[in-house]
Amino acid sequence: MPRCIDCRREVLWTVTDAGKRLAVDPEPDESGNTAVYRDGTGTRRSRRPSEELPIMAWEKLYVPHVANCPARKPAATQKRPAVLPPGVLDLAAYRRKAGGRP
Repeated sequence: MPRCIDCRREVLWTVTDAGKRLAVDPEPDESGNTAVYRDGTGTRRSRRPSEELPIMAWEKLYVPHVANCPARKPAATQKRPAVLPPGVLDLAAYRRKAGGRP
C-alpha cells in the first residue's frame, strides 16, 4: 500500500472529480467528508457528498489524509519564535486592518 511522503503512514490515493489526486486514510470512517468508490477500471474515485448528491450505496466515507497527517501542522498551531533572527522584520504591525482599504 502506498505511504504518505511526510509521515510514512499508509494512504489510499484517489482521483477527484476535477482529476486531482487526493490521499485518504486507508480505513473508512463515518465521520469523513469524502465519498470514495471504484470505477469500472478499478480506479478509486472521490467526491464531496452534498444535499443534491448524497452518498450512494456503493460509496464509503473516508477522511482526507491531510486532516490527520501528524507531519502537517496547521499554520495556527505553529509558534513564532519569541525573538526574530537579525534582519527579519515583524510585518504584523504594518498590515492593514480588515476592511481598511480605501
